[in-house]
Amino acid sequence: MGLFDSILGRSKPARPDLDQLFGLPSAAITLEASLGFRSTGTGSVAFRAPEGRAFADVQADVQALLDAGSGPKVDVQVDSFGYTWLVCRTDPPDLSALVTDLHAVNTTLEDSGFGTTLLCSLATFTDGTRTFGLVYLFKRGTFYPFAPAVATGTTIDGAAPQRRDNLLEIQLRDLLGDDLRLEPEISRWFAVWGAPGL
Repeated sequence: MGLFDSILGRSKPARPDLDQLFGLPSAAITLEASLGFRSTGTGSVAFRAPEGRAFADVQADVQALLDAGSGPKVDVQVDSFGYTWLVCRTDPPDLSALVTDLHAVNTTLEDSGFGTTLLCSLATFTDGTRTFGLVYLFKRGTFYPFAPAVATGTTIDGAAPQRRDNLLEIQLRDLLGDDLRLEPEISRWFAVWGAPGL
């Protein structure tokens, strides 16, 4: 950072701490002991896919990295907002292995120059009735819970209404404060409707 950047109050964005993802297994113990939630074995990384050959090569590298040995395959999904999700699954659910895969995907994309396209990573949990995701914001280095409410009824166009279970989200925030670095600004807890596993 140069002198003019200091004078004008500009700063370099902090490099995200991807090692925060490794806090998920201890959070999972807290979740199961306190509320009966367990990992579904599904996690994903969301990014805005740039056009071009270079990104296609990186996507192939990520797939090859995860396919090495007995690693899981990565499925690719595109949501209605234009974000691409690289989806990892472990069967039976193994959160530690899933976190390692999510870390590898994020690191590969970042090291290949696509860090600015990364949005978030997500790991999903369920108690058999409710499902929620712990979302890791790549650029903030923080987590927050996203809990879609169980949909009832339909909207005018026949679709299920999109509502969040805010009570569960706040309960999860209060429960996981010692296990994860949580996003303090609730306004940054954006909805990830249609995310894989939810």
